[in-house]
Amino acid sequence: MATAHARPTAARGPRLPASLTPAALRRLAGRVSAAPDAARVTTSAPYTGVPLADLPVSTPADVEDAFARARTAQRTWAATPLAERRKILLRYHDLVLARQDEALDLMQAENGKTRRDAFLEVVDIGIVSRYYARNAARYLAPKRRRGAIPLLTHTTEVRHPKGVVAVISPWNYPLSMAASDTLAALTAGNAVVQKPDTQTALTALWSMELMYEAGLPEGVWQMVIGRGSSIGGALMDNADYLMFTGSTATGREIASDAGKRLIGASLELGGKNPMIVLDDADIEKAAEGAVAACFPSAGQLCVSVERLYVAESVRDAFVAAFTARTKRLRIGAAYDYGVDVGSLTTPAQLKTVTEHVDDAVAKGATVLAGGRARPDLGPLFYEPTILADVTPDMTLHAQETFGPVVSVHSFRDVDDAVEQANATAYGLNASVWSRDGRRGRAVAARVHAGTVNVNEAFAAAWGSVDAPMGGMGDSGLGRRHGAEGILKYTEPQTIAHQRVQGFSPPRRVSPETWAALLTGGLRALKVLGVR
Repeated sequence: MATAHARPTAARGPRLPASLTPAALRRLAGRVSAAPDAARVTTSAPYTGVPLADLPVSTPADVEDAFARARTAQRTWAATPLAERRKILLRYHDLVLARQDEALDLMQAENGKTRRDAFLEVVDIGIVSRYYARNAARYLAPKRRRGAIPLLTHTTEVRHPKGVVAVISPWNYPLSMAASDTLAALTAGNAVVQKPDTQTALTALWSMELMYEAGLPEGVWQMVIGRGSSIGGALMDNADYLMFTGSTATGREIASDAGKRLIGASLELGGKNPMIVLDDADIEKAAEGAVAACFPSAGQLCVSVERLYVAESVRDAFVAAFTARTKRLRIGAAYDYGVDVGSLTTPAQLKTVTEHVDDAVAKGATVLAGGRARPDLGPLFYEPTILADVTPDMTLHAQETFGPVVSVHSFRDVDDAVEQANATAYGLNASVWSRDGRRGRAVAARVHAGTVNVNEAFAAAWGSVDAPMGGMGDSGLGRRHGAEGILKYTEPQTIAHQRVQGFSPPRRVSPETWAALLTGGLRALKVLGVR
């Protein structure tokens, strides 16, 4: 069985970085909205399995209190001029970049990813915070709209914040997912009550702490910790809008509950993302792109690729190049930039990955690279894995694995490639590779996914924050980034001021005459090309 290169690591794993002192961890934990005598929960470091954080657990009553405080703070925050909100966002931007080592240490300690992958989260937050600081004014400013009667109806669209937004963020990208959606909600004038995943709560708390250091008024952003089964109901019952990133199954429940309350919800859910390698692709670049598409954050990325479709004429060359690169990846636990693939985050995720691969192999799949756990490196390591001969009866054929595992398939022509890529209930992200950019974009437009990258894995679409990002089908509802990423946190209001004459007939004009006049006016407007 082929094996990727493993970087030698001490049996007990690396020590925590110096920045993660007990005092620093206690300080962050102290920002959780919970009673002084709250129950506690302990998280473990994925690299080693040793205890990491001791966190208070919020109760439904704590969530209620957090929302009450947030509502009071939100009224003042919404009245704060947008120019001041933007300044706070830009100060936060500078703080994140200046103190990025603290964030990198926290993300690695809590999540187990490599420093390279953690750094991309810092980049993401830098881009998003700058984008909304620079563009919020044009999205949120009152806008003149065409009136019912030209010149006589003055119509304006005004945007109001929703109120208090609940943000439920996952463990796989603890800074990006904790902060990017929250930043847009805050900039729009909302307060936020957030429930990060407990495993990576310290990173979320660090981000919140920096926002307060940047000048955010106390109470506008609050953090609660606990299981969804315990405090999820309180979050839903009190929220004016809900942003969730996580599993499709949970997303369905949230969408149903939000519908019952008649509040909005934005959901980024699972994916089984395809990558298409056309017959004219640069094979070496495509193979390098496949590594970047499949194995970042040990494959624990909603937009990473789990299905590869390669033109029959170049399949052998591509598979050889891709497999060789995968086997050269350095796996290990280190708080530096010296490794390529880190650890899975939780025992549950390791169990899923192992079961998916073992099921596929038992049913006839061929392992081209990886295919096994690496307890010699740490408790949750799994090798980057490439599988061939994957068939529909195998669990990982259609179900999301969310780990460093990809299956390789071939196709006859473009129609076959698109049909196979679209043969999924999901529709989050995709990748197309071709030397002909126009051809690549044409194929991309046929793929059923919210974002499709040409000659890139996912970073091009994700980093294009002026464009919407989100999923189709079972991959979710709503979008982050761009105009929709901030406007979804607002209520639009139309104010129409009618002047001189409205739709009712003036005195001494009969309804019949008035109807004829209006009819003539409508015909004239069409002839004049008025919209």
